[in-house]
Amino acid sequence: MNTTKELIKFVKTRRKQLGLTQKELAERAGVGLRFVRDLEQGKESLQLDKVNQVLVLFGHKMGPIEIEDRSEIM
Repeated sequence: MNTTKELIKFVKTRRKQLGLTQKELAERAGVGLRFVRDLEQGKESLQLDKVNQVLVLFGHKMGPIEIEDRSEIM
């Protein structure tokens, strides 16, 4: 399971469902347009607080998820 791909898909899908452009999402979330673009393109080094600023608009937030398959650890 690739959580980065899931996050990208979630943000893009919800943004489009709400009829928002990337610019509109950025403005509503209080983040920059570049951040939204980086988020939707899967940039690996994003600030978690800014990710949560976007997700809160959709009624979600990032959090720890237990890894069931321990082979994913290191």
